[in-house]
Amino acid sequence: MSTATSATVDQPAHAASSGQRARTRRLFEWGGFAAGAILIAFGIAAIVLGFNGRSTVNDNLKQERIVGSPDMTPAAIAKEAQQAGLKNVALPTESVAGQTIDTGSEARTFAEYMRVHALEATGGFTYAQMGQFQAKPGTPKSQLEPGGGTSNEKFAATDPKTGEPAANGERTVWINETALSTALNTSYMADQISLFGIVVGIAMVLSGVGFIVLAFVVLRRNRAAAA
Repeated sequence: MSTATSATVDQPAHAASSGQRARTRRLFEWGGFAAGAILIAFGIAAIVLGFNGRSTVNDNLKQERIVGSPDMTPAAIAKEAQQAGLKNVALPTESVAGQTIDTGSEARTFAEYMRVHALEATGGFTYAQMGQFQAKPGTPKSQLEPGGGTSNEKFAATDPKTGEPAANGERTVWINETALSTALNTSYMADQISLFGIVVGIAMVLSGVGFIVLAFVVLRRNRAAAA
């Protein structure tokens, strides 16, 4: 009598526990579908934005109408660097001679050639190694920068037109070259970030598909077990 009563009481509790587990399983199953759908949606958005970013980079570069000069080949620039006495300078390994610069990778290569050209113009010295002003004759060696010129206005040559200290022309060349090459390198960076976005988007889409497939397999297995 006591055993029968206990079994009768346990049956509703067991049924309630089974129902709770079933609801939890369904929640996880549909949660898998929802997570997969969200991943696919975000992945597609990332891919679209990535392609749009690359297209923007290419279009903006085309508008500048940049064309590689004849010496922008590895062989030609190596010869120029040797003639200029440049040492320990990284030289470009790809050619853009005669090519319209309209991709991020081409922009980066063009910037590498520009840096070599700037070093040729300054005798191998960088911006930090050159004085701000042209040095007047007789300037003490202690007041001269390694790359020429001086940063001391007392020993600067005077610009006859303005009466102000004359700027170091070679340093100005470096500034201009660096500004342009930085803009080109920024285009390369934007292109690579867009490419990374495309790769991440593809990974998200594949992950979303995997979540949906897994949820579908689990759902079918549970239904088969219930039947």
